[in-house]
Amino acid sequence: MITIIPVETKKQRAKFIDFPHDLYQNDPNYVPELFLAQEDLLNPSKHPFYKHSAAQLFLAYRDGNIVGRIAAIWNVNHNTFNQVREGQFGFFDCINDQEVADKLLSAAKDWIKAKGGDTMVGPVNLTTNDTCGLLVEGFDRPPMAMMPYNYPYYQELITGSAFTKKIDLRAYLISPDKASRRSVLLLDKLEARLKRSGIILREINLKDFKNEAAKIKAVYNKAWDKNLGFVPMTDEEFNFTAKDLKMIVDPKYCILAEKDDEIVGFVVGIPNINEVLIKIKRGRLLPTGIFKLLFGKKKIKSLRVLMLGVLENYRKLGIEACLYGSLIRNATPSGIVEAECSWMLDDNYLMNHAIEQINAEFYKRYRLFEKAI
Repeated sequence: MITIIPVETKKQRAKFIDFPHDLYQNDPNYVPELFLAQEDLLNPSKHPFYKHSAAQLFLAYRDGNIVGRIAAIWNVNHNTFNQVREGQFGFFDCINDQEVADKLLSAAKDWIKAKGGDTMVGPVNLTTNDTCGLLVEGFDRPPMAMMPYNYPYYQELITGSAFTKKIDLRAYLISPDKASRRSVLLLDKLEARLKRSGIILREINLKDFKNEAAKIKAVYNKAWDKNLGFVPMTDEEFNFTAKDLKMIVDPKYCILAEKDDEIVGFVVGIPNINEVLIKIKRGRLLPTGIFKLLFGKKKIKSLRVLMLGVLENYRKLGIEACLYGSLIRNATPSGIVEAECSWMLDDNYLMNHAIEQINAEFYKRYRLFEKAI
């Protein structure tokens, strides 16, 4: 018999966080999330998301053992901004059993419906500004930093519960032996052309991180506002994310396009910390995980291009090419051997075309599903 239990205590939340470690213990591509980071994300008293919205975690038990988990999410800001009554499901992990999946998804549906929702979308691990999408192509290697990973059978479980495709998300891989050097070779000319228009490129100033982050947030919220499922981040949410990123951000990979002291575009690349996290058992920093993290960071060989945004009035000026070119130029002598650009909406032709022009390989596909409830 399968029993669905709402998570209400700290001990239950710890079991919710730890369940994937047992489920994926024999999968060499699984990367455990840091326990402390997940605790902060899922704890209503710690994360600023819960000041305007709500989430309910559920665990599935059979014969006294946990066999699945899910979060039901009601994002008030998302619904207000997009003028919808949509709930999300996230943190979905499950044994390969349709009945367990159906009961988990049904519990999330009932909770969302009670909030007034008429549609359910996922997987979204809290918001679209966090990890989201189900991996449906590209299971042959571990995920990059802050990207999801799951077993191939998850797609069958979700579609088996009458969910259909909403949209796909793309991840591209750039490697030195395949990447076009055109954007780097033309970088000086492109930068000179931008400079004549009063636009300069520079690295982020970590000593003035608070002000820099505030400027980036303004561009982020404007540049993405027409993307499907986008919701502007509150100041507290952005600062919460920025605080975590600051610990791994390298100025060489965070480049700003600026005009008259106003940021009009930026690219943020982060070292692929998953190269280290994959070695930290069950996401625990103590007793030895902290040393693996500290020493392993210096040996990271890959990069994830986490965000690239240009204000609408400044697009098609070559800023995007300059940002990519600067990133490639800075990464090469640093020992970075590959970079992932993710994620891009499947129907974002301009951005996908720009990535493909530098010979990036479309190598992973993620999918968002939906269902009327």
